[in-house]
Amino acid sequence: MCGMKITKNIKPEYVDLRGGIAKLLDDGKTKIKSVLLITSRKGSVRANHYHKKDTHYVYMIEGKMEYYEKPAKEVKNKAKMKRVILKAGDMVFTPQMTFHATKFLEDSVFLAFATKSRQQADYEADTIRVELVK
Repeated sequence: MCGMKITKNIKPEYVDLRGGIAKLLDDGKTKIKSVLLITSRKGSVRANHYHKKDTHYVYMIEGKMEYYEKPAKEVKNKAKMKRVILKAGDMVFTPQMTFHATKFLEDSVFLAFATKSRQQADYEADTIRVELVK
């Protein structure tokens, strides 16, 4: 199910004297159930898990991070993870059953748009933790 989908350097589609409008997500089918604003300090690691059903987009507002992923079925396998550097204006999609982790290279701020509720009980029931990135 893994297939890294990265959108780099998202720019405004429309600009006038008031400012600009950039479409982060407008595919006509994704149903977002939660939006999170997350801050991370340089050197910190987040995620180190996969979701059974949830999918999400991460849009970098500021900072820089390393994003890692590989199919959940390969977590125990020594297969190399895909890795990419994301910075402000970049977005990554994480499908269900895809191990993912993030390591922050700078103090960072990002938005996470998820297709499942992030109420703690729902989130924990859908999340399988696996520490592969330290």
